[in-house]
Amino acid sequence: MSQLAPLADTQRIVEWDELPEKVREIPEGFNPGDAGVLMKHQVEWLKIIHSHDLAASEKCRRSGITLATAFDDTITAASRKSAGGSNVFYIGDTREKGLEFIGYVAKFAKIIVAAQGEGVSQIEEFIFEDQDRRGESTQQITAFRVRFASGYRVVALSSRPENIHGLQGIVDIDEAALHKDVRKVIESATALLIWGGKIRIISTHRGLKNAFAELIADIRNGLYGKAAAVFKITFDECVANGLYERVCWMTGTNPTEEGKKDWYLRIRKAYGPRKAAMREELDVVPRDGEGSAIPGIWILRAMREERPVLRLAFDDDFKNLPIDLRRAEIAAFIKRELDPLLAQLPKDLRHFFGMDFARRRHLSVIVPIIKMLNLSRKVPFAIELHNCPIDQQKQILWYLIPKLPRFGGGAMDATGPGQTLAEETWEKWKSVEQVDLSQSWYRDNMTAFVQMFEDDMMDLPKDAEHESDLRDLERIDGIVKLPKDDSTDDDGVTRHGDYAIGLALGDFACRVCKPVEMEFEATGQRVASDEKPFLTEHGFGTVSSYKDFSGF
Repeated sequence: MSQLAPLADTQRIVEWDELPEKVREIPEGFNPGDAGVLMKHQVEWLKIIHSHDLAASEKCRRSGITLATAFDDTITAASRKSAGGSNVFYIGDTREKGLEFIGYVAKFAKIIVAAQGEGVSQIEEFIFEDQDRRGESTQQITAFRVRFASGYRVVALSSRPENIHGLQGIVDIDEAALHKDVRKVIESATALLIWGGKIRIISTHRGLKNAFAELIADIRNGLYGKAAAVFKITFDECVANGLYERVCWMTGTNPTEEGKKDWYLRIRKAYGPRKAAMREELDVVPRDGEGSAIPGIWILRAMREERPVLRLAFDDDFKNLPIDLRRAEIAAFIKRELDPLLAQLPKDLRHFFGMDFARRRHLSVIVPIIKMLNLSRKVPFAIELHNCPIDQQKQILWYLIPKLPRFGGGAMDATGPGQTLAEETWEKWKSVEQVDLSQSWYRDNMTAFVQMFEDDMMDLPKDAEHESDLRDLERIDGIVKLPKDDSTDDDGVTRHGDYAIGLALGDFACRVCKPVEMEFEATGQRVASDEKPFLTEHGFGTVSSYKDFSGF
């Protein structure tokens, strides 16, 4: 097997260590071409994509459909034109998905070209020039490719091109329901059929009213003719086809009947009370919402770097301790964890906060926000409190507020049990908004919040739980809000999009709160004073009690 030299437009070669773990953990001897390696449903899917111009797969999580598609695409691109060879373009909803797919292709290419005795390139990163239909504007999209001696290539784009119908060959659209403007993606892709292309649309569902679910229904109803087909695969069908045994083989563990039962129940129970989410992601039954309000690519783009997320959880006995012991423990937490972060905040910029309140079941989340000079929002850290008594939540919040430089205001969840703390905080700081999280509030404010992500005006810490919270926001009857279902994190804590609401409240505060400036005037002749300046924890910091201020 020879290695093709990089093309002139190659920006760099992607190293193996840069690929997602899902790719790197594939065992060295894994060859999908060997008998029995692909599961029954993967083989059935490959038969469908070869016999139909438009194939759509509504699938459960971790079904292996994308991996099987990557294997087939590798064979196609490595083949000569006379054997059905073609270029292949993969369009995922995030850059990570693109890297994962091209990693599969690179892995399988080594096996295929070794058998052919042909050459293949390494994974090349390059700039894909995407020109709109009218030729009026061009955007540059980071892309990855693997080239073959056949002259064909597999290209994984890091985001959706404007001119999808201009691509020639086979187009794979992965996690279609998560793409921004799903309907436009599907409409553009179907135009490829005019020029003899083939389209594979793969996705888990994101709501019954999502355009992907509508496409599935339209194909089933015959609106796309006999050249289109739907392939459905559920989690239980995958298990029956050997998914558990494949997982064991990949991880190097021995499959057992008891282990299979525990594994199956663990996956089901991981959804907790989120039955609608479980049915959608495992049983392929779309829920009533219209899908994710914030595309995953916007969320990941906003999560620019790792920053602290302070997580504090208490057992039920903590509330029974004497209040002085509880306050002492929180004081120690503040000194140990919070003070170092507060000391790093920029002194010249306005700071705001949002707080989603919960007492027992869910999380209270406090999200400080720095309003940058370009009006973007930067979250320096976040605080999550689970099963925390109200007095201790108040202790942390009231310590935080006066420590925020140039404090501009905040917004607090005043719905239900959060009302008391929100009102008390408003009494102390009038620039704090008490927010009733009602249907009208979501309607009037969440569109602007989503727009901040679209305009790349959010700078957030990287955090898997926070990403999940933001993905939980859906459009339900045209309004961005959370569905009724909860989720459970890795520590068994029940979440209900808590960080998403805390962040949305903080963004709301940045937009509507007007800082309360301290107004005064001199009382006349200066009077000397022996008193030393003193430092308050209110308003804007230091206030001196001498010279002109003696009568204030």
